[in-house]
Amino acid sequence: MRVIAAMSGGVDSAVAAARAVDAGHDVTGIHLALSRNPQSYRSGARGCCSIEDAGDARRAADVLGIPFYVWDLSERFHADVVEDFLSEYAAGRTPNPCMRCNERIKFEAVLDRAIALGFDAVVTGHYARLATGRGGEVELHRAVDDGKDQSYVLGVLTQEQLRHSMFPLGDTPKEQVRAEAAERGLAVADKPDSHDICFIADGDTAGFLRRELGAQPGAVVDTAGEPVGAHDGAYAFTVGQRRGLRLGRPAPDGKPRYVLDIEPVSGTVTVGPHEALEVRRLEGIRPRWCGDDGPNAPIEGAVQLRAHGAEHVATATVVDDRLIVELGEPATGVAPGQSVVVYDGTRVVGSATIASSAT
Repeated sequence: MRVIAAMSGGVDSAVAAARAVDAGHDVTGIHLALSRNPQSYRSGARGCCSIEDAGDARRAADVLGIPFYVWDLSERFHADVVEDFLSEYAAGRTPNPCMRCNERIKFEAVLDRAIALGFDAVVTGHYARLATGRGGEVELHRAVDDGKDQSYVLGVLTQEQLRHSMFPLGDTPKEQVRAEAAERGLAVADKPDSHDICFIADGDTAGFLRRELGAQPGAVVDTAGEPVGAHDGAYAFTVGQRRGLRLGRPAPDGKPRYVLDIEPVSGTVTVGPHEALEVRRLEGIRPRWCGDDGPNAPIEGAVQLRAHGAEHVATATVVDDRLIVELGEPATGVAPGQSVVVYDGTRVVGSATIASSAT
């Protein structure tokens, strides 16, 4: 097959491209230029969005002997990922920009362009596995390396996108991938992983939001509505947050307080005890299914609520194009805007954006 290898400049995408070459595919490497001003995103070898990363990707392609190009998707990335990130926080929600990037950039914009150019698939270094289901459909499964599994952030992919995707690393532990990179002579073998948001160069999310959205002073109140502090912008908080609340007076019982709710119109942030964070029911909007259609019966499986979070035993049901999730045990720190990804064993069923939660 003719395939595009999306090469970020990191070790995972380099080894994924190498394995595609070994499998006999006709591979072309591409690097995504995502910043309209590369200096405004990352600098240094952080694994995403820097000038150095583009150079690392090109050198890896040279070692593999494959053609290499840079695709400028900076305008679309800014509109679909950065501006969405800002508008979600301004609305009091906590988005996951990596999921939006996978949905809109890596597996929509890139895949659409690849297909239009006559390629058959896109290869990435994500840690996830693909399998063929009983009906011939393509199933998305967790990676064998639980610590690196990225099936959560791929839960937005549709069946058509999965049919044109390749994840060569899903059956390999990360340490073996690094060892393989070294054996192949790839200079990125020891390059550190990137864990921060790629378009926030200094890792200071609150500072980035403040610069982009401006100061929006508001009150911090307790569950009785009594003021206990003040802030410069509700966007600097997320449900479940404990640190950095700058409260003027302690709770009567002396226990720590956590963010329970963010009201974007008034800018009011409500804080309270940890037990008040517990939720047992979630409602998700804009569901996306990895199969051809959504489930037509309740799924007795599990859900994941954060990219590196634990699984929660749950029952998921579709009601009027909304995903209703009943948790077997309460979860804490669940914020509107986060993604809930539904699993049936290791298989990803689909995902939705959390709109509300209840006890």
